[in-house]
Amino acid sequence: MSSLYKHLRVHQIFGANTDVGKTILTTALSRASASKKFPVFYLKPVSTGAKEHADDRHVARFGGKASKLIHAECLFQYDEPVSPHLAARLKDPENANIPSDDIFIKSVATRIREYARRTGKAAHVYIETAGGVHSPTLSGTTQLDCYRPLFLPTVLIGDSKLGGISSTISAYESLLLRGYIVDAVILFRDEYYRNSEYLTEYFRERGIYVATVDPPPARISDPLQDAEATEKYYEALVSPEIENGVSSVVDYLDVRHGIRLKELESMPQRTLNSVWWPFVQHGTIKGPEDVTVIDSAYGDFFSVARPQTNTNTSSSILSPEFDGSASWWTQTFGHANPSLTMAAARASGRYGHVMFPQATHLPALKLAERMVHNGPGKGWASRAFISDNGSTGMEVALKMALRAYTIRHGSKFTEQDKKNLGILGLKGSYHGDTIGAMDACEEGVYTCEWHNAKGYWFEPPSIGFQDGKPRISVPSSLSSTAKPHTVPAKSLSWIYDVEERLHTPLARGYALYVQRALEKIEQQGQKIAALVIEPLVMGAGGMIFVDPLFQRVLVDVVRGRRSGSSKEWSGMPVIYDEVFVGLNRLGVESAGPILGVYPDISVNAKVLTGGLVPLSVTLATQSIFNAFLNDAKADALLHGHSYTAHPIGCEVANETLAQIDKLVKTDEWKSAKSKWSEYQGEESKVWSLWDPQFVAEVSKLPKVKEAMALGSVFAINFEDSSAGYTSFFAQNLLSPLKKPFEDSGLSNAPGGAPYGIHYRTLGNIGYFMTSLNTKASVIRSLEDKIWRTIAN
Repeated sequence: MSSLYKHLRVHQIFGANTDVGKTILTTALSRASASKKFPVFYLKPVSTGAKEHADDRHVARFGGKASKLIHAECLFQYDEPVSPHLAARLKDPENANIPSDDIFIKSVATRIREYARRTGKAAHVYIETAGGVHSPTLSGTTQLDCYRPLFLPTVLIGDSKLGGISSTISAYESLLLRGYIVDAVILFRDEYYRNSEYLTEYFRERGIYVATVDPPPARISDPLQDAEATEKYYEALVSPEIENGVSSVVDYLDVRHGIRLKELESMPQRTLNSVWWPFVQHGTIKGPEDVTVIDSAYGDFFSVARPQTNTNTSSSILSPEFDGSASWWTQTFGHANPSLTMAAARASGRYGHVMFPQATHLPALKLAERMVHNGPGKGWASRAFISDNGSTGMEVALKMALRAYTIRHGSKFTEQDKKNLGILGLKGSYHGDTIGAMDACEEGVYTCEWHNAKGYWFEPPSIGFQDGKPRISVPSSLSSTAKPHTVPAKSLSWIYDVEERLHTPLARGYALYVQRALEKIEQQGQKIAALVIEPLVMGAGGMIFVDPLFQRVLVDVVRGRRSGSSKEWSGMPVIYDEVFVGLNRLGVESAGPILGVYPDISVNAKVLTGGLVPLSVTLATQSIFNAFLNDAKADALLHGHSYTAHPIGCEVANETLAQIDKLVKTDEWKSAKSKWSEYQGEESKVWSLWDPQFVAEVSKLPKVKEAMALGSVFAINFEDSSAGYTSFFAQNLLSPLKKPFEDSGLSNAPGGAPYGIHYRTLGNIGYFMTSLNTKASVIRSLEDKIWRTIAN
C-alpha cells in the first residue's frame, strides 16, 4: 500500500505461467524506458538459481545504450533453481530465517520508497515476480496473495505455448479476483499455436491493452555470438517504429499512470458534486480536503489519498490508514480476504441470485443449519429467516414478536390496540434506519418525521473502567437516593458472573424497579408486546456497556420466571438484537451464555459475512414459528425482499463462520484471554484483544470519564459538558490520529509505511474496533498512538 508517486511510475510484472518470457519482456520494458531517457529501477524480489544467470544481471547486461540509467537488483537470492518456497527450505531446513510475508513485502515497499527519494524526476520501476501468478513465495503463500498488500498496477505476460490461451485467461481472472489493476498484456507471437490472435481479441474486448512481439532467437552455443544476437533482438524489440510494440507499451503505461493520478485528484470534488453521504452534515464540509479517497483496502488498512498529501513530490500520493471502525462494525478478517472473495465468486458463478420462497439452495440450507444447530441458536432456536441486512432482520424480528403476542392475547385487543402495541427496551437503543426499526426506539437523532415511538425505555446501568477500576454506573432512575452513583466491583469478571450476582441487593433493586415500571405502564393502559435489547453493548447509542445483571433481571421479570428453559415464550417475546455484538465481536458467539438466558428471537448480521456483502439471519424458537403456522396464507410471515437468502451472501457467511471456528482456537486469541485472566487474577468469561492495563490506564487520564473494552471493541467516554451524539468533542480531540506517525518502529501497516487511523466517533464517545484477526503487534501500535494523542 501507499506506493503511488507522481514522478515514479511503478508496475509489477506477473506471468501467466513459468517460462513465458517475463524476464525477456521486462528487460525490453526497462530498455525501452531508458531509451526514452527515464531512469529505470528493476527489482527482482526473489530469484532462484545460479547468480551468474540471475535475472537482474541479465537486465543490467542488456540495458542497451542507455543502460547507465538502469539500476537492477535482487532482494532474496537462492542457489537452487526451484520454486522460491522450496529453495528457501533447502537453504534453511529448520525454517528459522525464512522471511515472512510481512518482511518480504516491507522489503519490496522499502525499495520503492528509496527509489522515489533517489530520483527527483520522472522514473519507471518494474518489479518482476517469479513463475506464474500462483507460484509460491518464500513463505509458501501464492504470489497473488503475498503481493496484494502493495496493490501495484500490473502487466501480465501471456503464454504463447500450447495451452497458453487457457493459462493466460486463468491468470488474468485470478488477478481480477484479488482486485489487481491489469493495465496491459504482452505475449510473444507464435506462428503455430497463434495464441496471440485469440488473446488479442479477448483482452481488447475487455478494454485491456495488448501488445504482441516477436519471440527471442534460438540460443547459440557460442556465448559471444549468443550475446550479440540477443542484443540485436532487444534493439529491434524496443524500436519506437514498431507499431503496438514494447515502446508503445511504455507510453501506454505512462498514460495509465497519469489517468490514475488525475482520477484520484478529481474524486473529492466530483464526490462533493454528486454524493449524499450517510451520517454526515454536509454543511460542515469545507472542501475537497475533507474527503477521504479510499483507493484500495487490504487487511485492516485503507490506502487513502488526500489533496494535502500531494505537496511533497517524493512522497506517496497514498498513505495507509487503519480502519478504526471496522468499516461500521462489519469487518471480520479485514478487507479483501481472498477466501471470502472466492466464496462470493463461487456462488455467483453457480447461482447468481435465485428465488427462495418454497425453494432451497445449498448455501442457504447450510447457513440455516449452522446458525440453528451449531451456532448462536444452538439449544433454543428452531428456524432461521435469512434477509438482507441488520435493519431488515430486526423488522422481521419485530413482526414475528408482535404476531406471536397478538395471537396469544388478541382477544383482549381491538384492531386499534394491536396497531398501538409497543415494545420494552433501553434508552440509547438503535436497531436500524428503516422506519419500523426506528419505531422500536425512543425519539432521537436517528428518527424522522414519521417516527412514532411505541413503547417504554429504561435508562440502563453501565459498566466501565473509571480511574483504573471497573465500576457499575447506576442512573438516578434506578437509585434509591434519586441520584446517579457508581458501585465498585471486585473485578470485571465478577461483573459478568451474572448467576453469582443474581443474589445481590443490586439485583433485587433492579427487579423491584422493573416490576414497578411494568405495573405503572399497565395502569396507564399502554400495551407492551415484546422486549427488545442489544445485549451487553449498545453500539450506536454511544458504545454503552450495559450491566449484564440488569438485562438478565429484565428478561426474568418480563418472563415472570428465572429460567428460560421453557419451550413456550412467557410474558412477552424477547428479542436480542445481536447485529453488532454477535458472532464473536465481543469475544463470545452470543450473549446468551453470559446473561444465562436465551431469547425467543435473535438477529445476526455484520460479522456474519465478514464485511463483504449484506446479509442477516433472524433466529426464532418453534413457539414463535408456530404463531404463523396454519392453513391460511394470510397468517404466514408475509415478509421478504427480492434478495432474501441470496446465494452469494449465504456462501460468504458459511465461509466466514468456518474461518471464525478456526480463529477462536488460535494462539493469539488464547494469549489475549490469558492476559485478561492474569490481570484480573481469576478466570474470566469476558476478555478483549485490547490490553487490560492499557484500558485501565486510559481511564485514569484527566480528559477521560470512562474506558471499556470487550472482544475487538474499545471505547472511551470523554468528559464533555455538551455530551451526546451531536458533540464534536471526541472527533476534534482525536483528529491527530489521522496523521501518519513518522516513527517507523510503530508501523505495522502493509509495506511498513507510517500510518494514520481512520476513526468514527459518537459525540463525546471515541471508539476503536479491530477485525477478529488483527495482529497483536498492530493493536499494540494502535494503543501507543491513541495514548500519545489523548495523554498530551
